[in-house]
Amino acid sequence: MAFRKTIIAVVACAAGTSAFVPAPPLSARTAPRSSRASITQISMAKDPRTVVVTGLGVMSGLGHNVNDFWDNLVEGKSSIAKVTKFDVEDYTCQIASDCGEFTAGDYFTQAKTAKSQDRFTHMAVAAARQAVEDAGLDLDKIDKTRFGCFVGSAFGGMQTYEDQTLKLAKMGPKKVSPFTIPALLGNTASGVIGIELGAQGPNFGVTSACAVGSHAIGEAMNSIKRGDADIMLAGGSEAAITPLSFAGFCSMKAMCTAYNDNPTEGSRPFDKDRCGFVMGEGAGVLLLETLESAEKRGATIYGELAGYGATCDAHHITTPAPGGAGLARAIEACLASGNIAKEDVSYVNAHGTSTPYNDKFETLALKSVFGDEGAKKLAISSTKGGTGHTLGAAGGIEAVITAKALKTGIIPPTINFKTADPECDLDYTVNKAGKKDIKVAISENLGFGGHNAAIAFRKLE
Repeated sequence: MAFRKTIIAVVACAAGTSAFVPAPPLSARTAPRSSRASITQISMAKDPRTVVVTGLGVMSGLGHNVNDFWDNLVEGKSSIAKVTKFDVEDYTCQIASDCGEFTAGDYFTQAKTAKSQDRFTHMAVAAARQAVEDAGLDLDKIDKTRFGCFVGSAFGGMQTYEDQTLKLAKMGPKKVSPFTIPALLGNTASGVIGIELGAQGPNFGVTSACAVGSHAIGEAMNSIKRGDADIMLAGGSEAAITPLSFAGFCSMKAMCTAYNDNPTEGSRPFDKDRCGFVMGEGAGVLLLETLESAEKRGATIYGELAGYGATCDAHHITTPAPGGAGLARAIEACLASGNIAKEDVSYVNAHGTSTPYNDKFETLALKSVFGDEGAKKLAISSTKGGTGHTLGAAGGIEAVITAKALKTGIIPPTINFKTADPECDLDYTVNKAGKKDIKVAISENLGFGGHNAAIAFRKLE
């Protein structure tokens, strides 16, 4: 098989509703993750079905592996540039974060299999392979009926849909590819990962717009806690830099139009001069498993996946509820599910889309949950200045980031922050990475439809 790299990875976001039994706090001792030989020594005195993160995978304009991605993110680099995939002359927004070229076949058991799949599936399979490799998981030594996958997407195979629609219009129905339907379905990435890795446990695609990744990760955690699986891959993937999706968002006036000549500064979360989101593409996948499974195979652990909350605004199809009320309830539910004290939360990876409403209401949501003074003690960052808004991949990529921050104590920066907004007055870790001992970190996301999701990661001590 062509894929032979060893990769270290990071974390991201989602939304939905589901009941679960919270795990008790975990006691553990963690050795430095200086090499694959380093092992987290775990006390099994606690619930063996506690869910832990042991592998990370990412595909992004900032890097095609976790090491490169993390280094570029922490350095405050932006991957946003002028769109070159199609002619954008007539589009009001002309910039995006493209994941760039890669050989999809390198991540498939047989390279020819990749040819029948959409780009969003290519990136999902690549990120999943990375997560398995990072976790040091030997697929020949596990019960694959206890190994599942929840990887979602907001758009699914958008490029396939557009290409085949044009072919139908120009050449007639007999010229439409027989691979069209499987390639465009939003659940295909999860299914193909299952086929490629032999994962025969719980497997489905999640769709909740930009909250997909966090929902998928939270639901995977619940699946493990219920006893449905021992090991899960979870996250999101998106490849929607296409003429139709761009035209749709431009017509909504949702995307940034003021920085076409200065693309790297277009995404500026929480800045007073923010004027819309900048689209990105990519994938982020986590490997989750029970504490018992991780201990038995001597796995190195990033941290515990401790909590998950999901709500709906029931307010408006695109605009968040005033005051961020729905998001606040999702964060509260996340904390309650993991028996997490609010004062233990040190870092929040914010959804931070660089839109006027989102960033304002997200700030209000954090104040609602933690109080005005408590919220000011949080280290917060939106990493979309570097990655763009990757839509259905955002939760997965940002979960990778959050897990990496928990492990390293490094807070990635919110870049392009130049002018303070009186309505966004918290500590957003502006322009330069910070350093902090993190006990609990939260990643949260919102999606069209009013979907809110929050997931919490806790350090093993």
